[in-house]
Amino acid sequence: MKVTATESCKALIELLKSKHGDLMFHQSGGCCDGSSPMCYPLGEFKVGGQDVLIGELVGCPFYMGKAQHTLWQHTDLTIDVVDGRGASFSLEIPEGKRFIVRSEVCAV
Repeated sequence: MKVTATESCKALIELLKSKHGDLMFHQSGGCCDGSSPMCYPLGEFKVGGQDVLIGELVGCPFYMGKAQHTLWQHTDLTIDVVDGRGASFSLEIPEGKRFIVRSEVCAV
């Protein structure tokens, strides 16, 4: 599994970093917006033993819940941005944007 960002995602992360400082991402796999990547100030979301660090986006750690990771472990993730507001506390929401996941099964 690897996680990468589109150019528009990278630009939004840089904007959010300029406003909020160091950031982190978490994707839980829960219902509704829980299945979307959530962006928080670094350390604001407490990760635990059920979270897996799968990579970084623009220097920001990206964690995924262990159950979600088990299901997606053979999938490459591309984090992108679309216009619209999700129903979450993720930092991009006030910008009128939301992070989304595009996935592709890893080649063998």
